Amino acid sequence: MIEIRLPEPVSNSDSALYWKGAVEGHLLLRRCLDCGGTHFMPRYMCPECWSERLDWFQASGMGTIYSFTIIWRASDPAFREAVPYVVALIDLEEGPRMTANILGDGALDCAIGDTVSVVFEKRGENSAVPQFELAK
Repeated sequence: MIEIRLPEPVSNSDSALYWKGAVEGHLLLRRCLDCGGTHFMPRYMCPECWSERLDWFQASGMGTIYSFTIIWRASDPAFREAVPYVVALIDLEEGPRMTANILGDGALDCAIGDTVSVVFEKRGENSAVPQFELAK
């Protein structure tokens, strides 16, 4: 088996808790305390009402494939050994849509509407990236 060294995520003040949660095996989302909107990507303001009163919560980790593509040619040398791989838009149970890879057996056979569950791909010593696999 070839070991692929993929880039580590870059954390900032808006996303530090998100990435810490990923290392601990938790998919964290933000919820607005004013309008109740749930969103992804981590940011300091609600994209619906612009409130700064946000809270973190642990998502179920379940979702549905909204759309996907299979990458057959790497656009970056770091991903050359990983092709082919699936990049998908995932509709999370909690409402937000996020982009992630589909990993594991059968990933290349995924379809729109398939149920997926979060897994965490280790990247380096102290980082992990939420990805998904087909639900069993």
